[in-house]
Amino acid sequence: MTLKAAACTTVLVLVCLGWASAAEDRNLDGQPIQDRPGFNAGAASASPEIVTDRPDITESGIVVPKGSLQAENGLTLTSDHDQRTVDLSETLLRLGVGSRTELRLTLPNYFYGIEGGAPASGFGDVALGVKQQLGPLLGGLELSAIGGLSLPSGADRISSHGVDPFLKLPWSRDLRGGWSVGGMFSMFWNTEEGRRNFTWEPTFYVERQITSPLDVFAEYAGDYPQRGGARQIMHIGGAYKLTRRQQVDLHFGAGLSPGAPIDVRII
Repeated sequence: MTLKAAACTTVLVLVCLGWASAAEDRNLDGQPIQDRPGFNAGAASASPEIVTDRPDITESGIVVPKGSLQAENGLTLTSDHDQRTVDLSETLLRLGVGSRTELRLTLPNYFYGIEGGAPASGFGDVALGVKQQLGPLLGGLELSAIGGLSLPSGADRISSHGVDPFLKLPWSRDLRGGWSVGGMFSMFWNTEEGRRNFTWEPTFYVERQITSPLDVFAEYAGDYPQRGGARQIMHIGGAYKLTRRQQVDLHFGAGLSPGAPIDVRII
């Protein structure tokens, strides 16, 4: 599949699924909420459990509750052939402004080169975005659209020096027995050496709830740039909920292609 074909396919899927979501909402208009499919009175009366966009690469298919502010943070140690770097704090702030809409702010990460030939250190770029939940669709499919811009605020050797738009379409579906599957189709218009380098990024994961607070997952992710070789990784990890509003996670990734990092450890 070419990059243009991938982009067209993604847009077509988004339009079709959005239409299906709107059609389902129309079918439910006027129906009491307690009679709607999937309604759980006990869950509705309790405080909502946190749903994060980490630890996997795939973002969640739902937004944070209206009026809530959620902060997600982390640290990554990357071995990329002859270079080792650490970056933190990977802060993502998510503000619920509607029942299906959230505003997003990705604060600049600090990258520190540990070893390798002239490693770069400094802050990366800031990113602004909005997330619109389109699901749940028929069949229990959750779907969202995330659009945003990365702004050139970082250090000279780390920033792209351009205003870079991106679009992400995360989806997920719960299965029986605590299993779930999901993925994301992403498009990035990154600036590299003063030129746009469109990158198509598909992901797919399988997740299993081991206990009520503990989930584990395995995930594939690939970057397919217009210029340059593909980068693919295999990603595994888990998340543990300390409370309904707090989570810790640990995950590990390994490169599957020559251009990918050899290993990535993330907390």
